[in-house]
This record gives sequence, C-alpha cells and structure tokens, in this order.
Amino acid sequence: MITLRSAEFFRLQLKARMPFRYGIATMTEVPHVFLRLTFDFAGRTQAGVAADHLPPKWFTKDPNRPLAEEIDEMLAVIRAAVTQARGIRAATPFAFWRALYDRQAAWGGQNGIPPLLAQFGATLVERALIDAFCRAEGVAFPLALRENRLGLDLGAMHSSLAGTQPADWLPAQPPAQVFCRHTVGLSDALTDGEIPADEHVADGLPQSLVACIRFYGLRHFKLKINGETERDQQRLARMAGIFAAECGGDYAFSLDGNESFHEVGVFKDYVTKLCATVGDAAFWAKLLFIEQPWHRKVALSPAIGELAAAWPDRPPIIIDESDGELTSLPTALALGYAGTSHKNCKGVFKGAANACLLAQRRAQGLPAMMSGEDLSNVAPVAMPQDLVAQASFGITSVERNGHHYFAGLAQFPAALQQLMLGQHPDLFTKSAAGWPRLDVRAGRLTLGSALTAPFGYAGELDLSGIGAERL
Repeated sequence: MITLRSAEFFRLQLKARMPFRYGIATMTEVPHVFLRLTFDFAGRTQAGVAADHLPPKWFTKDPNRPLAEEIDEMLAVIRAAVTQARGIRAATPFAFWRALYDRQAAWGGQNGIPPLLAQFGATLVERALIDAFCRAEGVAFPLALRENRLGLDLGAMHSSLAGTQPADWLPAQPPAQVFCRHTVGLSDALTDGEIPADEHVADGLPQSLVACIRFYGLRHFKLKINGETERDQQRLARMAGIFAAECGGDYAFSLDGNESFHEVGVFKDYVTKLCATVGDAAFWAKLLFIEQPWHRKVALSPAIGELAAAWPDRPPIIIDESDGELTSLPTALALGYAGTSHKNCKGVFKGAANACLLAQRRAQGLPAMMSGEDLSNVAPVAMPQDLVAQASFGITSVERNGHHYFAGLAQFPAALQQLMLGQHPDLFTKSAAGWPRLDVRAGRLTLGSALTAPFGYAGELDLSGIGAERL
C-alpha cells in the first residue's frame, strides 16, 4: 500500500525580466513553490518533488480580488491537499490520486473553491507521488505510463475507454523534440525599436518578438488576444508581416482568448472580421487552433453548441481554463469544441486520460486535438516534468513562456543551476552570464535527458537554499 510519510514545502519569490500581460493580469513577480513528499511504497520510502508558480488571476479571474488574497488561497489549497493525502492508503499511484481527487473536490465544494483551483493542490501531490514512484521503481515516466505501472484505470475516467490501456492510445515512443511555441503577451514589444530605453532588459536574452525569432529560430507562436477588435487587428497584422519576413512560410500559430468574450455570439463576428482584415489566406492557413475565447461562465453552456451548429466552418477551438473537472472534456466535445489543452497544473492522470479519449476519437474519424500549454513554469522541476508529460501524450507543439519572462535559473541557488547543466545538457545551456537558460534551437527543444529521468529531472535536488515553510 502507498501512504504519505512526510511533507516539506519551499517558496521562492521570482521577479519577471519583463512584465507578462495575460488576460486581466500583468505579472511582474510570482511565488514559485516546491512540494517535497516522502511516500511509503509497501515498506520502501522514497521522496518526490513537484513545483509550480502561484499565478494570480488564472485559476480564478476576479478583477476585484487582491493578489495577496489569491496567493493565500492557493497556499490553502495546497495545504488542504496534503492534509487529505495523509489519510489515504492505496494500492497504486492512480488509486491514491483518485481518492485524493474525490476528497479534494468535496473539500473545495464545502469551502466554495472552484474545481480548477481546488485540484491544483491535488496535482502537486500527484506530481510528487509520480516522481517518488518512478524513482522507487527505477523507471522513467513515459515507460511507467505506457506499461501502466501507475495503475491508470481509463474506464473510470471515460467510460468509452473501459477495457483499454494507455498503450492502446499513446505513442510507442514520445517525440525526442518538440516545437517551443513562443507566447506573445498582450504588451510584449514586437520590435526592439519600440522598447523604451528604460525598459530594455540587459541580461543577454532577447526581448522583442523579432529578436526572439532570430535568437531561438522560433517557428511556432501563441498570440494573445483580448477581444478589442481594432487593437487585435492592428497587432495581428504587424505580427503577420513579421512572420512573413522572418520565417517565410515556415511557421504556425495559435490564438489565446484568455476568456475575453462574455457573450457567445459576438466571437463569431470577431473572428470573421479578423480573417477579412488581417493577413491573407496563407496566413490563416497557419492557424493551429483558438484557445478558450469564452469566459468560463459561458464556455460550456448550451449556447456554444448552438453557435457551433450555425458555424460549420469555424476554426478549431479548444478549452483551457474551463477544463476544471473530469467531465469537462466530454462536455466540450459534445458542444462542438475540437479538444482541450494539457498543462500539469490541471492534472497528469487527467491529462493522460484526456489524451487517450482524444486518440480514440481520432481513430473513429472524429476531430480531436490536445494542445500543449503553459503556466509560465520554469526549471528545475515544473518545466521538465510538464515537457515529459506533454511528449508522453504525443504533443509536439508546446507553449513555453517561463524561459522568456524569467531569466533562466538566474534566481535559483547555485546547486540547482549546476544540477540542470550537469544532468540535462541537451535542454539547458549556459547564458552569457553563466546561469542556465533553456536551449531552444531551430525553434525546438530536445528532451532526451528529461525523457529518461524518473519524472522530468534527474539527480537529487538540493533545496536547502530556498526558504522552507510549514504545511
């Protein structure tokens, strides 16, 4: 049986190298947390680690709530999940997570915490559990998932998958490289010339869109929109020109609405205007999908199904923030969405089951897609774990923006910097200042060392240089 023996919590405040404007928020700094849990696996003890940002205004998008209050709420969610986990005994990692999911859902309901936020705490426990299990078993996550050593019961997640195994749907080998889909935030400079002199970042990394394309060889992009038609038209038109000049015809992009649309019907008119006024047919042929344009209050309403029926030639549209529960993806598919996103903060087992469900739909000739998205996560733990999960699900275009808005591992202790350079030389390289930065080449990331690590990162983490907090 699997039980939780002990828990440690660490917190580091990270400052962004430039403001990141997404939706209703602009991030200039953010807490980054580590959760180290020690589990007993039938008499064997092993620690595992999970990590993530605590980003205000993503899990709940209330413009009136103070940032500190939202961060305190995220911390409370994590503490609650650890408390719930202490009372669980389970035969497999999946069974442990499922028991935790149900307990956390009940706790969230009792305390008025929405599912997406409540389960964020459970996913941190889940990720630390997976890391500990893979280390105890001496197996890398992709193989543990494919051989179902984790005990994933697909039928318990989606009834149509009953009697099947992950290997029936997931790739035999995860891709060794993925496209690094670069985020262009709502306030990001498109050229160096438009950066005010007092806002230039002098850390050796590129800042504007053009500079990033040239520095990293970028080919995939995620473009933030906010529903202000004239503003979005002008900004997208400029980016279309930049892509044509810098990438030729070799690029692709997604649009991220960040829940900007509160009325269902107006989005169709908005898209029609964009397509008529921005770029040309060749530009729009590069559109991969549109992510979560509607606010979560209406995104899974019957009105979406009615719009889909009246809009047969719509571009692929997926959910992201609305993917808060196990039933969210089936509900979205029934309404006409093309699929959902994956990011580890929404759950690894949930993401694996969703990936299998979408693969089943594709096998039936139905439209189905899973995108790789981001929570601005950074190394040494959150980003490699997220990349490995994405690749294991067969995703080949993964949004990465943590390396753009934060200066690599410059703010982390030297021991963690050396660990990444030593254990993951294909994923990281030294910056001009000596700290590790993500090594994006020809717009891609190489994942070999991360895929063969237990769960994303190899070696033992020395977290002694980061402030510990009691849970």
